[in-house]
Amino acid sequence: MARRGYGDARQARRGRLAVVPFGISRVDSGRRGVLLKTQAVTMGADANHRCTVLGVEYVVADMAAATAAVVERALSGQGGYASLAGVHGVVTAQHRPQLRSALDGAWANLADGEPVAWMMRRLGAKTARRVAGPDLMPSVIDAGQAHGLRHFMFGSTPEVLERLGANLHGWYPQAKIVGTMSPPFRPLTDDEEREIADQIRSSGAQIVWVGLGLPKQDEWMWRNASQLTPCMALGVGAAFDFLAGTKPRAPMWMRRRGLEWLHRVSSEPRRLGWRYASTNSEFIVRATPQLMRHWSRQALRISGATRSRR
Repeated sequence: MARRGYGDARQARRGRLAVVPFGISRVDSGRRGVLLKTQAVTMGADANHRCTVLGVEYVVADMAAATAAVVERALSGQGGYASLAGVHGVVTAQHRPQLRSALDGAWANLADGEPVAWMMRRLGAKTARRVAGPDLMPSVIDAGQAHGLRHFMFGSTPEVLERLGANLHGWYPQAKIVGTMSPPFRPLTDDEEREIADQIRSSGAQIVWVGLGLPKQDEWMWRNASQLTPCMALGVGAAFDFLAGTKPRAPMWMRRRGLEWLHRVSSEPRRLGWRYASTNSEFIVRATPQLMRHWSRQALRISGATRSRR
Protein backbone atom coordinates (compact mmCIF):
# COMPACT_ATOMS: atom_id res chain seq x y z
CA MET A 1 0.00 0.00 0.00
CA ALA A 2 1.20 3.51 -0.66
CA ARG A 3 1.96 5.46 2.49
CA ARG A 4 1.40 9.14 3.06
CA GLY A 5 4.70 10.91 3.47
CA TYR A 6 5.46 14.35 4.84
CA GLY A 7 8.61 15.27 2.90
CA ASP A 8 10.02 18.79 3.09
CA ALA A 9 10.48 20.96 0.02
CA ARG A 10 11.26 24.62 -0.54
CA GLN A 11 8.45 26.83 -1.73
CA ALA A 12 7.94 30.49 -0.85
CA ARG A 13 5.47 33.02 -2.12
CA ARG A 14 5.58 36.73 -1.48
CA GLY A 15 2.78 37.90 0.82
CA ARG A 16 0.29 40.53 -0.25
CA LEU A 17 -2.80 42.21 1.07
CA ALA A 18 -5.97 40.85 -0.45
CA VAL A 19 -9.59 41.20 0.57
CA VAL A 20 -12.06 38.83 -1.08
CA PRO A 21 -15.66 37.85 -0.29
CA PHE A 22 -16.01 35.47 2.66
CA GLY A 23 -19.01 34.00 0.87
CA ILE A 24 -16.73 32.40 -1.77
CA SER A 25 -14.66 29.57 -0.38
CA ARG A 26 -12.25 26.96 -1.66
CA VAL A 27 -12.41 23.34 -0.60
CA ASP A 28 -10.51 20.39 -1.99
CA SER A 29 -12.30 17.81 -4.08
CA GLY A 30 -10.16 14.93 -5.29
CA ARG A 31 -6.98 17.05 -5.03
CA ARG A 32 -8.47 19.89 -7.10
CA GLY A 33 -9.47 23.23 -5.61
CA VAL A 34 -13.02 24.13 -6.50
CA LEU A 35 -15.15 27.14 -5.65
CA LEU A 36 -18.20 26.70 -3.49
CA LYS A 37 -20.66 29.52 -2.93
CA THR A 38 -21.62 29.72 0.71
CA GLN A 39 -23.95 31.96 2.61
CA ALA A 40 -22.14 35.07 3.82
CA VAL A 41 -21.63 35.51 7.55
CA THR A 42 -21.37 38.98 9.06
CA MET A 43 -17.89 39.70 10.43
CA GLY A 44 -18.41 43.09 12.06
CA ALA A 45 -16.99 46.09 10.24
CA ASP A 46 -14.97 43.80 7.97
CA ALA A 47 -18.02 41.83 6.85
CA ASN A 48 -17.23 38.99 4.46
CA HIS A 49 -13.54 39.91 4.17
CA ARG A 50 -10.31 37.96 4.15
CA CYS A 51 -6.76 39.18 4.61
CA THR A 52 -3.61 37.61 3.19
CA VAL A 53 -0.58 37.16 5.45
CA LEU A 54 2.59 35.83 3.80
CA GLY A 55 0.50 34.32 1.03
CA VAL A 56 -1.97 32.58 3.37
CA GLU A 57 -5.55 33.84 3.18
CA TYR A 58 -7.20 34.34 6.58
CA VAL A 59 -10.82 35.06 7.46
CA VAL A 60 -11.26 38.35 9.32
CA ALA A 61 -13.17 37.28 12.43
CA ASP A 62 -13.42 37.35 16.19
CA MET A 63 -14.54 34.43 18.37
CA ALA A 64 -18.26 35.20 18.14
CA ALA A 65 -18.19 35.56 14.35
CA ALA A 66 -16.07 32.43 13.91
CA THR A 67 -18.41 30.42 16.13
CA ALA A 68 -21.49 31.54 14.21
CA ALA A 69 -19.82 30.81 10.86
CA VAL A 70 -18.74 27.30 11.88
CA VAL A 71 -22.17 26.38 13.28
CA GLU A 72 -23.88 27.66 10.14
CA ARG A 73 -21.48 25.79 7.87
CA ALA A 74 -21.89 22.55 9.83
CA LEU A 75 -25.67 22.77 9.66
CA SER A 76 -25.56 23.45 5.91
CA GLY A 77 -24.02 20.03 5.16
CA GLN A 78 -21.60 21.52 2.64
CA GLY A 79 -18.56 19.98 4.32
CA GLY A 80 -15.13 21.49 3.83
CA TYR A 81 -12.63 22.24 6.57
CA ALA A 82 -11.13 25.07 8.60
CA SER A 83 -7.49 25.38 9.61
CA LEU A 84 -6.43 27.30 12.70
CA ALA A 85 -2.93 28.51 11.94
CA GLY A 86 -0.65 30.91 13.75
CA VAL A 87 2.99 31.78 13.18
CA HIS A 88 4.06 28.12 13.10
CA GLY A 89 1.51 27.36 10.39
CA VAL A 90 2.07 30.34 8.13
CA VAL A 91 5.88 29.97 8.31
CA THR A 92 5.83 26.20 7.77
CA ALA A 93 3.63 26.76 4.72
CA GLN A 94 6.46 28.77 3.13
CA HIS A 95 8.57 25.59 2.93
CA ARG A 96 6.02 22.78 2.72
CA PRO A 97 3.94 22.55 -0.46
CA GLN A 98 1.49 20.05 1.05
CA LEU A 99 0.61 22.42 3.89
CA ARG A 100 0.36 25.40 1.54
CA SER A 101 -2.08 23.41 -0.61
CA ALA A 102 -4.06 22.46 2.50
CA LEU A 103 -4.34 26.09 3.64
CA ASP A 104 -5.20 27.22 0.10
CA GLY A 105 -7.96 24.60 -0.08
CA ALA A 106 -9.56 25.42 3.29
CA TRP A 107 -13.07 26.82 3.60
CA ALA A 108 -11.57 29.14 6.21
CA ASN A 109 -8.19 29.81 7.81
CA LEU A 110 -8.46 31.37 11.25
CA ALA A 111 -5.70 33.27 13.06
CA ASP A 112 -4.72 30.98 15.94
CA GLY A 113 -1.92 33.27 17.00
CA GLU A 114 -1.75 36.84 18.26
CA PRO A 115 1.12 37.87 15.92
CA VAL A 116 -0.94 36.87 12.87
CA ALA A 117 -4.04 38.67 14.17
CA TRP A 118 -1.88 41.73 14.97
CA MET A 119 -0.48 41.77 11.45
CA MET A 120 -3.96 41.44 9.94
CA ARG A 121 -5.03 44.54 11.86
CA ARG A 122 -1.98 46.43 10.61
CA LEU A 123 -2.92 45.42 7.07
CA GLY A 124 -6.32 47.04 7.49
CA ALA A 125 -8.45 44.21 8.93
CA LYS A 126 -9.30 46.17 12.07
CA THR A 127 -11.70 43.63 13.57
CA ALA A 128 -9.34 40.64 13.24
CA ARG A 129 -8.78 38.81 16.52
CA ARG A 130 -7.06 35.63 17.56
CA VAL A 131 -9.32 32.55 17.26
CA ALA A 132 -7.64 29.81 19.26
CA GLY A 133 -8.62 26.16 18.94
CA PRO A 134 -9.06 25.58 22.70
CA ASP A 135 -11.51 28.51 22.75
CA LEU A 136 -13.33 27.90 19.46
CA MET A 137 -14.03 24.23 20.13
CA PRO A 138 -16.03 24.70 23.38
CA SER A 139 -17.66 27.82 21.95
CA VAL A 140 -18.99 25.89 18.94
CA ILE A 141 -20.01 22.88 21.02
CA ASP A 142 -21.90 25.17 23.39
CA ALA A 143 -23.63 27.08 20.58
CA GLY A 144 -24.41 23.84 18.75
CA GLN A 145 -26.45 22.42 21.62
CA ALA A 146 -29.50 24.41 20.56
CA HIS A 147 -29.28 22.91 17.07
CA GLY A 148 -28.53 19.32 18.06
CA LEU A 149 -25.11 19.56 16.36
CA ARG A 150 -23.28 16.22 16.29
CA HIS A 151 -19.52 16.01 16.95
CA PHE A 152 -16.73 13.48 16.37
CA MET A 153 -13.26 13.66 18.01
CA PHE A 154 -10.32 12.41 15.93
CA GLY A 155 -6.77 12.38 17.29
CA SER A 156 -4.67 12.10 20.45
CA THR A 157 -4.73 9.02 22.69
CA PRO A 158 -7.65 6.94 24.03
CA GLU A 159 -6.96 8.24 27.55
CA VAL A 160 -7.10 11.89 26.44
CA LEU A 161 -10.25 11.27 24.40
CA GLU A 162 -11.96 9.65 27.38
CA ARG A 163 -11.17 12.59 29.66
CA LEU A 164 -12.08 15.08 26.94
CA GLY A 165 -15.47 13.46 26.40
CA ALA A 166 -16.19 13.39 30.13
CA ASN A 167 -15.32 17.08 30.51
CA LEU A 168 -17.36 18.16 27.51
CA HIS A 169 -20.42 16.22 28.69
CA GLY A 170 -20.04 17.82 32.11
CA TRP A 171 -19.79 21.34 30.70
CA TYR A 172 -22.36 20.92 27.92
CA PRO A 173 -24.92 18.28 28.91
CA GLN A 174 -26.93 18.67 25.69
CA ALA A 175 -23.91 18.25 23.40
CA LYS A 176 -24.00 15.24 21.09
CA ILE A 177 -20.64 13.48 20.76
CA VAL A 178 -21.30 10.59 18.39
CA GLY A 179 -17.81 9.11 18.19
CA THR A 180 -14.11 9.31 18.99
CA MET A 181 -11.05 7.75 17.39
CA SER A 182 -7.35 7.65 18.25
CA PRO A 183 -5.43 6.89 15.03
CA PRO A 184 -2.07 5.10 14.91
CA PHE A 185 0.97 7.33 15.47
CA ARG A 186 2.40 6.56 12.03
CA PRO A 187 1.62 7.46 8.41
CA LEU A 188 -1.69 5.96 7.30
CA THR A 189 -2.17 3.96 4.13
CA ASP A 190 -4.66 5.06 1.49
CA ASP A 191 -7.04 2.30 2.53
CA GLU A 192 -6.79 3.25 6.21
CA GLU A 193 -7.56 6.88 5.43
CA ARG A 194 -10.62 5.89 3.39
CA GLU A 195 -11.86 3.59 6.17
CA ILE A 196 -11.44 6.32 8.78
CA ALA A 197 -13.26 8.89 6.65
CA ASP A 198 -16.08 6.42 6.00
CA GLN A 199 -16.42 5.67 9.71
CA ILE A 200 -16.58 9.36 10.62
CA ARG A 201 -19.14 10.10 7.90
CA SER A 202 -21.30 7.09 8.77
CA SER A 203 -21.42 8.20 12.43
CA GLY A 204 -23.70 11.05 11.38
CA ALA A 205 -21.31 13.66 12.74
CA GLN A 206 -21.66 17.18 11.35
CA ILE A 207 -18.29 18.32 12.71
CA VAL A 208 -15.13 16.28 13.19
CA TRP A 209 -12.62 17.93 15.49
CA VAL A 210 -9.09 16.94 14.44
CA GLY A 211 -6.32 16.99 17.02
CA LEU A 212 -3.30 15.67 15.14
CA GLY A 213 -1.16 18.81 15.31
CA LEU A 214 0.01 21.03 12.48
CA PRO A 215 0.84 20.24 9.68
CA LYS A 216 -0.45 16.67 9.93
CA GLN A 217 -4.05 17.58 10.77
CA ASP A 218 -4.35 20.21 8.04
CA GLU A 219 -2.96 17.89 5.36
CA TRP A 220 -5.23 15.07 6.55
CA MET A 221 -8.29 17.34 6.26
CA TRP A 222 -7.17 18.49 2.79
CA ARG A 223 -6.84 14.91 1.55
CA ASN A 224 -10.11 13.68 3.05
CA ALA A 225 -12.51 16.65 2.89
CA SER A 226 -14.48 15.34 -0.08
CA GLN A 227 -14.88 11.90 1.52
CA LEU A 228 -16.03 13.41 4.82
CA THR A 229 -18.78 15.56 3.27
CA PRO A 230 -21.41 16.42 4.54
CA CYS A 231 -19.33 16.41 7.73
CA MET A 232 -16.98 19.38 8.06
CA ALA A 233 -13.58 19.24 9.78
CA LEU A 234 -11.72 21.64 12.07
CA GLY A 235 -8.07 21.25 13.02
CA VAL A 236 -7.57 22.35 16.62
CA GLY A 237 -4.13 20.97 17.54
CA ALA A 238 -3.46 20.87 21.28
CA ALA A 239 -7.06 21.75 22.18
CA PHE A 240 -7.77 18.11 23.06
CA ASP A 241 -5.03 18.09 25.72
CA PHE A 242 -5.97 21.47 27.17
CA LEU A 243 -9.68 20.71 27.38
CA ALA A 244 -9.01 17.22 28.75
CA GLY A 245 -6.80 18.75 31.42
CA THR A 246 -3.79 16.60 30.51
CA LYS A 247 -1.68 19.68 29.71
CA PRO A 248 -1.83 23.05 31.49
CA ARG A 249 -2.90 26.07 29.49
CA ALA A 250 -1.50 29.55 30.00
CA PRO A 251 -3.35 31.74 32.52
CA MET A 252 -5.83 34.22 31.09
CA TRP A 253 -3.60 37.26 31.65
CA MET A 254 -0.90 35.72 29.43
CA ARG A 255 -3.42 34.84 26.72
CA ARG A 256 -4.81 38.37 26.69
CA ARG A 257 -1.31 39.79 26.24
CA GLY A 258 -0.37 37.40 23.44
CA LEU A 259 2.08 35.47 25.64
CA GLU A 260 0.57 31.99 25.50
CA TRP A 261 3.51 30.88 23.35
CA LEU A 262 5.88 31.75 26.21
CA HIS A 263 3.90 29.56 28.61
CA ARG A 264 3.98 26.66 26.14
CA VAL A 265 7.75 27.01 25.65
CA SER A 266 8.35 27.03 29.41
CA SER A 267 6.12 23.95 29.78
CA GLU A 268 7.79 21.97 26.94
CA PRO A 269 11.17 23.64 26.24
CA ARG A 270 12.79 20.68 24.48
CA ARG A 271 9.92 20.12 22.07
CA LEU A 272 8.85 23.71 21.46
CA GLY A 273 11.87 25.91 22.24
CA TRP A 274 13.60 25.69 18.86
CA ARG A 275 10.29 25.67 16.97
CA TYR A 276 9.15 28.96 18.43
CA ALA A 277 12.58 30.57 18.18
CA SER A 278 12.99 29.67 14.51
CA THR A 279 9.44 30.29 13.29
CA ASN A 280 8.98 33.55 15.23
CA SER A 281 12.26 34.89 13.84
CA GLU A 282 11.37 33.92 10.28
CA PHE A 283 7.90 35.41 10.67
CA ILE A 284 9.40 38.78 11.60
CA VAL A 285 11.84 38.66 8.68
CA ARG A 286 9.10 37.77 6.17
CA ALA A 287 6.35 39.96 7.63
CA THR A 288 8.38 43.18 7.70
CA PRO A 289 8.61 43.61 3.89
CA GLN A 290 4.87 42.92 3.49
CA LEU A 291 4.03 45.54 6.10
CA MET A 292 6.44 48.03 4.50
CA ARG A 293 4.86 47.52 1.08
CA HIS A 294 1.39 47.99 2.56
CA TRP A 295 2.36 51.17 4.39
CA SER A 296 4.10 52.52 1.28
CA ARG A 297 0.94 51.97 -0.80
CA GLN A 298 -1.10 53.70 1.89
CA ALA A 299 1.27 56.68 1.88
CA LEU A 300 1.08 56.95 -1.92
CA ARG A 301 -2.73 56.85 -1.84
CA ILE A 302 -2.86 59.55 0.82
CA SER A 303 -0.35 61.67 -1.11
CA GLY A 304 -2.32 61.26 -4.34
CA ALA A 305 -5.59 62.15 -2.65
CA THR A 306 -4.03 65.25 -1.13
CA ARG A 307 -2.67 66.45 -4.49
CA SER A 308 -6.01 65.86 -6.21
CA ARG A 309 -7.79 68.11 -3.71
CA ARG A 310 -5.44 71.01 -4.40
